Amino acid sequence: MDNGITAKKPKASFTIFFLFLLVTLANYYIYIGFAIKPYMIFSLLYLLIHVSSFYFQRLHGFEVALLIFYLMYSFSGAFSLYPSASIRILLGIILYIACYFIIKAIIGRSNNWNIERAIADAGIFFNTVSLILYMIGIQSLGFDFEGDRIYEWGVMLDRNYPRLIGVLQDPNYFVFYNTLFFCYFLCHSQSMKNKMGLLLCILTNLLTLSRGGLLVILIILCLYFLKDQPIKRLKLLAGMVVSLSAAVYLAIVHMKIDLLSILGSRIEDLSEDGGSGRLELWGRAWEFFASNKYIGIGAYNFPEYNSFQFGDSLQVHNTFLEILSESGLIGISFFCVFVLTVFVQLIQSKLYKNNPYLFFAFIAIILQMGFLSIIINDMFFLYLAILSTYLHNERYIIRNEDEKSDVHHANIHIKRN
Repeated sequence: MDNGITAKKPKASFTIFFLFLLVTLANYYIYIGFAIKPYMIFSLLYLLIHVSSFYFQRLHGFEVALLIFYLMYSFSGAFSLYPSASIRILLGIILYIACYFIIKAIIGRSNNWNIERAIADAGIFFNTVSLILYMIGIQSLGFDFEGDRIYEWGVMLDRNYPRLIGVLQDPNYFVFYNTLFFCYFLCHSQSMKNKMGLLLCILTNLLTLSRGGLLVILIILCLYFLKDQPIKRLKLLAGMVVSLSAAVYLAIVHMKIDLLSILGSRIEDLSEDGGSGRLELWGRAWEFFASNKYIGIGAYNFPEYNSFQFGDSLQVHNTFLEILSESGLIGISFFCVFVLTVFVQLIQSKLYKNNPYLFFAFIAIILQMGFLSIIINDMFFLYLAILSTYLHNERYIIRNEDEKSDVHHANIHIKRN
């Protein structure tokens, strides 16, 4: 018997909350050639303690598609000019997949209610701590924001812009890590707790000054308000506007941060900096793909090629172009199959309707892949583990309902006879 539903212990909620919290602490790790992060250590300890009761749930279609993609992506490294880079990403993929199955097993011991409670608690903690670190950072800087690539507590000065990084290293990735929390609070904004969580998410996302991230958040907000009964959403929208106006007032008057002016300047800079150099990187990725259309230049070889030809080892900052350049048409085809499979399973299971935050979160993740390199990422795998658990629980509920229906019909048949 599958214990994924039956083993519901009260302590499961705190375990999952602690796991989610550790995943967000991406800035704290032990480097041994690659990063060993807190949640990885926690996952290993969990496996050692529960090895006798550890089990694997049956793989869903999207998980099979993802594993096949990683297999093909890693295989492209066999033909690369920099095999050491391909081996490094292969080891990273193996580590992340191993942690994924452990995380999935941990979450699979709980029910949907405990998962959602853990998301809410972790989201509030993540955003509150990040906001506190940001305020400490700007005070430590003496409200002097001149500088570039200067890190102070939860602030990164980027070309004279004070950008929130919180407990992470990069403001753009902060929005990505915040996506799951934002979508959850948006779709469960009935309680005061979740309203506060939503306000915190929006405020911290704004303070990152991430143009791509904020664009995605705006798209998700529009989709949410247009989803159904948009008139009923006006009250939430009005509350968000009032709350954010108060927060902006505090930032301008008391913290001496002209947030509106800074946001305007960031938008104006878009025409001058080409999306912080992304357009140039995307052009290079396309050129590398054009020279190796079918199998690509090899897994994780773009930074090496980029360093050799252009003198910098930056990533593509576009997951689709990165996959296309490094594993060619074969790799991107398998990745698109994975993405399509997730959407199909979200629709077939009716999770898009019953738990819309999962649907909105995946849309936001895919959109942000256009601005970030996240072939392997902690939060991406956490989302997939949560989705897998929901699909498993949904299938279990449907099976139970079918069994009850069969018993009911059998009892009616017996009474008639």
